[in-house]
Amino acid sequence: MTKSVDPVTAAVIQGALENIAVEMGHKLMRMSYSSIIRESEDFGAALTDAEGRQMCECKMSTPLQSGPIPGYIANILKVMAERGEEIREGDVIMHNDPYGGASHGPDVAFCIPVFHEGALIGWSATTAHHLDIGALTPGSCGIVDAVDTYAEGLQFKAIKVFDEGRRVDAVWHILRANIRAADMVVGDMEAQIEAGRIGAARFLALVEGYGHDTVVAAFEELMDYSERLMRAAIADIPDGDYTAETRIDGYLDHPDPTKRELAIVATVRVRGDTLTVDLTGTAPQVDDKPINMPLVGTVDCAIWLTIRSILLDSALYGEIPQNAGLTRPIGIVAPEGTLANPTFPAPVIARFCPGNQLADTVMKALAQVVPEKVSAGIGNLRVVAISGMKGGQHWVHMEIMEGAYGGRHDKDGMDAVDTLYANTRNNPIEDIESHIPVRIEAYELREDRMAAGENRGGLGATRVFRFLEDAGISIEGEGHRFRPWGFDGGDDGQVAVLTLDPAEGEDVALPSKLPYKRVRAGDSLVAQGPCGGGYGNPLLRDPALVLDDVLDDLLSPETARRDYGVVIAGGAVDAGATAAERASRGG
Repeated sequence: MTKSVDPVTAAVIQGALENIAVEMGHKLMRMSYSSIIRESEDFGAALTDAEGRQMCECKMSTPLQSGPIPGYIANILKVMAERGEEIREGDVIMHNDPYGGASHGPDVAFCIPVFHEGALIGWSATTAHHLDIGALTPGSCGIVDAVDTYAEGLQFKAIKVFDEGRRVDAVWHILRANIRAADMVVGDMEAQIEAGRIGAARFLALVEGYGHDTVVAAFEELMDYSERLMRAAIADIPDGDYTAETRIDGYLDHPDPTKRELAIVATVRVRGDTLTVDLTGTAPQVDDKPINMPLVGTVDCAIWLTIRSILLDSALYGEIPQNAGLTRPIGIVAPEGTLANPTFPAPVIARFCPGNQLADTVMKALAQVVPEKVSAGIGNLRVVAISGMKGGQHWVHMEIMEGAYGGRHDKDGMDAVDTLYANTRNNPIEDIESHIPVRIEAYELREDRMAAGENRGGLGATRVFRFLEDAGISIEGEGHRFRPWGFDGGDDGQVAVLTLDPAEGEDVALPSKLPYKRVRAGDSLVAQGPCGGGYGNPLLRDPALVLDDVLDDLLSPETARRDYGVVIAGGAVDAGATAAERASRGG
């Protein structure tokens, strides 16, 4: 029989669990070598129970890192049971199998079992994106020509790197011999392990302070609480089926039509206090290109995060325990052999942008029934890997180029930010220029490109990377063909643009996916981010807000008149001319 616990004790234990996860994240950031963890915060930290049910997660981490951790643990338990391997105190287990819970291979988890009085009671786990994992070209993004998962880099399927506290040197020798920039990557891995050990020690201290039965009872109550909140939010939606379709670029420069302009379809089926997302109609998997999305680790997290963000917005609900209870009322149907449920060994390393587009599609479906809770279409992201050699050693850098949100019911879209299930931070220019031979010559919002609406779409950023030495680049992204969708009369957003500006010769337009390409000192990469869709009739936008954008040089007076019917003269709104202009258009 499960012990009962009073709500105050449960809340105190929940706060303690969350603080453990936050401390793990802070310690990991402080100990890490790479900017992708230290600055961009592309990591996860969480505690689970013995079965892998999530108890808490670090609030600074990205959902696509912490969210999959239960899947990592579940697969580790399965694989080790099949092998007949015992999990023991002092073990540290490394795992990154994209068909075994991981989001993709570069997101390596280090999982530490927590024992109390000889029994396994939970797990302390960290994940992080590593800048090289031994793939066919340098870096761990832009591996857009991998033909299967073996080409994507090293695969670790529940591998002990510490066995009962003893370091397994052979595994570490293999890692160092097969990974570029090994000092940095292995240093980040060791930081993960130490952060995980801190979490394990804090969790054990909590259990010893309150008693294991009390902590378990609190966890069960908190999961039930989170589940009740989600069910109540779903029950407020009218029963029905709500379908939306968007498309991803795929490989726009590929002659095979099955590899470009691919559909993602989501039908949200609401029945009482349960909800199912059916992805039937989504394009078939691409057998030899890595834009497929693992069902466990990418697709499920994209769906859960989107639904939770829309239905249980923290701005309205406050802090909600982030645990396995939130996902109990949500089902997923993903036909096998599609982009959203590929079969091994179809490659998946470039799943990030398609997964974010899936999240956008789920939001578009829900827009039909909860329009006040969504944004218009988002501008997706691009990720560039920059690499080179210095003193006979590899250096590798990864830069996430943000997108933008669409306009919202009562707010403009956010400019130049990561969107939906991506919430990494940008790298400070000073950090980039002090670590790699690149100069950032421009970093600014795109001008005169916003999608008009009563609440305008967010603007993408323009960045110019000047290479100071010969190097290599590879890029994965989306949003070069299809404009982010406008909503309720708002205009569609703007697509992204990538251009290589060589020191000598003509500019070269680049597709959204670029396999490894050499660049020379003096060449520049010009990245213009996409702009989110507009929300609502542009003729209803407050003229003062239009003027603000004009005065900020984000919008020209000519575009203000064309898109919004707002006449600006002498740095001010001409109220009479604006009223006449809008009236002539029926506004």
